[in-house]
Amino acid sequence: MTTSPLRAGFDRVRQAMAARVEKGELPGMVLLAAQGDETLVEPIGAKALGGDEPMRRDTIFRVGSMTKAVLAAATMALVEDGTLRLEEPVDRLLPELAGRRVLRRLDGPLDDTVPAARPITVEDLLTFRMGYGLVFGVTPDSPYPTIDLPYPVIEAAQELELVTGPPDPRTPHDPDEWMRRFGTLPLMCQPGERWQYNTASLVLGVLVARATGMSLGDLFRTRLFEPLGMAETGFHLPAEHLGRLPVHYMTGPTGELTPQTHTTDEDWTRPPAFPSGAAGLVSTVDDYLAFARMLLAGGVHQGRRVLSERSVELITTDHLTAGQRASGDIVLAGHGWGYGVAVVTEPDEISSVPGRYGWNGGYGTFWFNHPARDLVVMAMTQTSDFLFNGSLADLGRLES
Repeated sequence: MTTSPLRAGFDRVRQAMAARVEKGELPGMVLLAAQGDETLVEPIGAKALGGDEPMRRDTIFRVGSMTKAVLAAATMALVEDGTLRLEEPVDRLLPELAGRRVLRRLDGPLDDTVPAARPITVEDLLTFRMGYGLVFGVTPDSPYPTIDLPYPVIEAAQELELVTGPPDPRTPHDPDEWMRRFGTLPLMCQPGERWQYNTASLVLGVLVARATGMSLGDLFRTRLFEPLGMAETGFHLPAEHLGRLPVHYMTGPTGELTPQTHTTDEDWTRPPAFPSGAAGLVSTVDDYLAFARMLLAGGVHQGRRVLSERSVELITTDHLTAGQRASGDIVLAGHGWGYGVAVVTEPDEISSVPGRYGWNGGYGTFWFNHPARDLVVMAMTQTSDFLFNGSLADLGRLES
């Protein structure tokens, strides 16, 4: 029996990932690759270190920042029906952000500002160029980007409990209160000037909910999840399915993988006060595959159009200038940015052919589409170190 090229590459990646599980770098994962009519799925290891409950194809994962691509798609659905325009200022729906002031310098006092040169637009939110976002640094004693820099604007956001960085512990505020508090802060830079990660998705989630009069969860459900058959994706999961949620791990101060308990498992069974368009969803590999394949098919799912080809093109095309790509902090790593996804513009460690797009999630999930190969690849874990310990380079073995 002839082995397909996809199977050969998949087996190489599976062996590499199984070796990492065997070494204790993570308890387990679910690996997926799909090309054309062929879909390969391999659960590896267990849901918890030392546990005997195996990973399964239907394991439910916190997908973190893979939520951003879903938010972008929902936003484009509203652009298509005329509810939103990409070029329109956000002030109509987010009056809290009208008349913005901008810091003269990032580390300056909050009252040392100048007027914004122009309003923030819907597209600024999609491209992460609204003028506010995370500020990353690195320290020699941690594999993770450091964002808690002692700047007054960052300290003020922390005091306001906005949770503009890692999603745990969650903000206690509902969208209206969150936006009211966020509106008291100046921007870090002029709208359109720089690419800055994450915060724009939090703001965009509030904007699209207000535009439709729905909660963000209901908007996602009606415009995407129901048309795509994503029945197990949402901002919380039924209590009876809690056993399908793995333990979330991250390297602790001792250098060992440590369970993270800022947000408890039970918290995931209740609708959050603030549905995060940046990192709030749970999903399964098959649910997210339906979303990924819809994008790969130019907006079509099982013969039904969910998004226009133009919307998919805008989502998956790099919109940054060369300078913005180069200064996009370490999280962007030189890639471009579309709407809610990174876009590979040059050959890299995974592929010699550019055009790949997708994103990862800070809980330890990873996804990309490769249009030139009609390929979807996903690796779902709940170990944050997976994103920083070299595991992502192993996915390049699909192309070896």
